[in-house]
Amino acid sequence: MYARFRPYIPTVILAVLITYFAVQGLLGERGFLTSRQRSTELAQRLAELKQVHAQRMDLEVRARLLRDNSLSADLLEERARSLLGFADPRDYVIRTKP
Repeated sequence: MYARFRPYIPTVILAVLITYFAVQGLLGERGFLTSRQRSTELAQRLAELKQVHAQRMDLEVRARLLRDNSLSADLLEERARSLLGFADPRDYVIRTKP
């Protein structure tokens, strides 16, 4: 009985492989039908990258102002007050609930 099906074994294996790769090509992680999802995720990641890059540039400017050769007294005072929790008597302090 096994000898009767022996010629069909390579064909069945080939059909299974073709079916597997076709399903993965359509529905897999990098398949054709998931390309819209990847495009949306890429757009979100690019927006996040742009925001992080802007924050980094701001921090680099602030760090440059805190260096010895170009020390900004205003920025230094602002950072000290922020970290220590002090306020100038001339400042208006508005408390908000967290």
